[in-house]
Amino acid sequence: MSDSNHDNRFAAPEPEHVPEPPTRFEEPPVEAYAAPPVVLTVPDPLLPGDPAIAVASPDARLALDGTSLWLNRLGEELVAWLKTLASAAVYATLIVTFGFQVARVEGMSMAPTLQDQDRLIVNKLAYRIGDPKVGDIVMLYYPLKPEKSFVKRIIAEENDQVRIVDGRVFRNDVPLDDSFVLPEYRSHDDWGPQAIPEGYYFVMGDHRNNSSDSRHWGFVPKKYIIGKVQLRWWPMGHARVF
Repeated sequence: MSDSNHDNRFAAPEPEHVPEPPTRFEEPPVEAYAAPPVVLTVPDPLLPGDPAIAVASPDARLALDGTSLWLNRLGEELVAWLKTLASAAVYATLIVTFGFQVARVEGMSMAPTLQDQDRLIVNKLAYRIGDPKVGDIVMLYYPLKPEKSFVKRIIAEENDQVRIVDGRVFRNDVPLDDSFVLPEYRSHDDWGPQAIPEGYYFVMGDHRNNSSDSRHWGFVPKKYIIGKVQLRWWPMGHARVF
């Protein structure tokens, strides 16, 4: 509503037509002295929806504008955070699916190299672009129950021959360096000799007398090897890259 319309609502009512004064004095007729009727103009009452009462003070308008601006900014920030969280979730899914995975050691079969409850980072890309190597510590699916996963060390690869004599491991008739195995963790069993089929690997735990591995349930197909154990990040004081 324009200012002119707003002002007209409160303007005094237009007076009735007033005749022009006579050019000279004349005795008016008697009836001319009769009192004119009194007309009272009562302004319309203000209704709740009347624009006249909807006009806020400048300070109130500033407060409303400030609140609206704050709400708009809050909404924009919430949308930005949601987009960031959604992107992070997608990236995390891609990383876990195709790149890296966090794992936790349960048990002592890889002691002393890995301890119970150690936290690991497993590199799943390593064997997408290359092959497992002898000596790698790997995370793998348990061949007899693939829904379970183990952490073991690769002892021999396809086409190798493995033989164990009194706990001493021979790969292609050459004794493996197992200096990382503590004397109290050594076994005294005999196994083989056997040749590793193509596409398979022979794995063992470093705790030789307390490990369920290829000596008990056979060779591991390459497709069951999830990735290479790249890092122990917990406990922080024993963090190590493998």
